[in-house]
Amino acid sequence: MNEQWAAPWICPICGSRLAQRENGALRCEENHCFDRAKEGYWHLLPVQGMHSKVPGDSKEMVAARRAFLQAGYYDAFGKALAQLTLQQAKPSQPLHLLDAGCGEGWYDRALAETAQAQNVALELAGFDISKTAVRLAARALHSGRYAVASSFHQPVADGWADVVWNIFSPMAREEFLRVLRPGGVVLYAVPGPRHLFGMKEALYRTPYENSEQEIDYAGFEQVDRCRVEDTITVPADMLENLFAMTPYYWKTPADGAARLRQLPQLTTEICFDFLVLKKV
Repeated sequence: MNEQWAAPWICPICGSRLAQRENGALRCEENHCFDRAKEGYWHLLPVQGMHSKVPGDSKEMVAARRAFLQAGYYDAFGKALAQLTLQQAKPSQPLHLLDAGCGEGWYDRALAETAQAQNVALELAGFDISKTAVRLAARALHSGRYAVASSFHQPVADGWADVVWNIFSPMAREEFLRVLRPGGVVLYAVPGPRHLFGMKEALYRTPYENSEQEIDYAGFEQVDRCRVEDTITVPADMLENLFAMTPYYWKTPADGAARLRQLPQLTTEICFDFLVLKKV
């Protein structure tokens, strides 16, 4: 093949490298071909990897998350994640960032903006199982490379990534070890003890703090744990968006959801712990 490798993508069927043709389509040495959507992403999720007709978050959930994040309520998290990521950059080398479970790409855009401001060369790729989310991510950040794919069968070349993001997505340990370079890191975001505690107080009669778990992931060493906390006030017209992007949306009794929707606004703590897991 004369075409140039379309880093970081590899064929999800045979595992060989994918080259990009003039029309944007990707093709591997075994002649498996994947067209580029008009928004600029590729669908690299094989049919056998689709456990439903429309896998991943629904259009409604993606729209809710996008509206909430674009309103700036999680800006503290976006800024902290960008700085933690750029600490891994090396002089005169582009930083390879893989966003596993990228959603609609809000954190990617925060990173791209910060990297440009700090004059850090960035090569960013992201994937998500939700085509709706990936479509929005690719449309919003043309410098990113996006694909519909699964965390547990990542169409990414071995050792391509310097940093992998895992923001409330499944911990695909073996795949993360494979796609990371030696010494690369996973930045794993987990909810802190009192994340959204104010919302829990509205939803539940007996609200509870999130448990703090220390888990050993074979092949990784936890080298840091960075807590980012803030307090936000969310008006009534944005509360449904916040609610819909949380797991509580699916498991809260109807009376609790009704109490939340009756509030004129909600003030709540927010807290992320960013675990820095280094490949050893």
